[in-house]
Amino acid sequence: MARRYAVLDVFTREKLAGNPLAVVLDSDGLDTSTMQSIAREFGLPETVFVQPAQRPNHTAKLRIFTPGRELDFAGHPTVGTAVLLAARRFADLEKAIDAMIVVEENVGPVRCGVKLNPNGPHYAEFSVPKLPAPVSVDFGDRGAISDAVGLSVADIGFENHRPSAWTCGAPFIFLPVAGLDAMQRAKPEVSRWKEAFGTQQRVGVFLYTRECVHHDSQIHARMFAPESGIHEDPATGSAAAGLAGALLKFDDLPDGTHPYRIEQGLEMGRASFMDLSIDVDGGVIKAERIGGYAVQVAEGELKV
Repeated sequence: MARRYAVLDVFTREKLAGNPLAVVLDSDGLDTSTMQSIAREFGLPETVFVQPAQRPNHTAKLRIFTPGRELDFAGHPTVGTAVLLAARRFADLEKAIDAMIVVEENVGPVRCGVKLNPNGPHYAEFSVPKLPAPVSVDFGDRGAISDAVGLSVADIGFENHRPSAWTCGAPFIFLPVAGLDAMQRAKPEVSRWKEAFGTQQRVGVFLYTRECVHHDSQIHARMFAPESGIHEDPATGSAAAGLAGALLKFDDLPDGTHPYRIEQGLEMGRASFMDLSIDVDGGVIKAERIGGYAVQVAEGELKV
């Protein structure tokens, strides 16, 4: 049968930038193996399969796949799919409006606010379904870690930031990097992955630094996940959500709301910009949100 799909670029205002996403709109009858094969066929960082919601007050159920495996939660699929579903619901939009989309992911329901603009790209922001929790990782020594990302020991760390691991439904290892020069030299060395990250070698590694290319950004980032079929990701919203745990821990964030703009994908020629907002109260994170723009670049039918 023919199944409709769309391709969007996420965390960007411009087409052919940001993080590409495939969304299969007609997913009824597809089993897990076939979904995985379709994701591998698209070859994009993630592919979303939209299914009917299990609860009547929710918009849709989503299953999210990389070319190598299924994910319980991911940021750019959430933003891109929320924009697509809201834009299809209000296809004859004549003025800017706000819409609410609730999607069911394996991690749980995710609430998304969408700002629809008839004259420009649409913007979506979602509340992170699970707040950052530390992950126990059997790190190798600092030399093994730096070797795994093609850097020297002196390139790892800045201020009091050191390697850590956090999850908001998708676990990541967070590597602070000294500056832009080191970030631009980094590359995944898969043969050193297990030595550096132990039993967690399938987890993505998110490199971050405060030195940025754009003046309105606060964090510059890259993400490698070669064991999941992603050599490098242009923008990783679920990692941005987990980064909040590292920022709270190492920066000792005071109570209040802390906004960050994270730039990612520049080394790939896929400039992406993610908005992270962290609410801190009593020294702990009470809520956080991830937001960004998305633009549709293609649509078609799958003959499967």
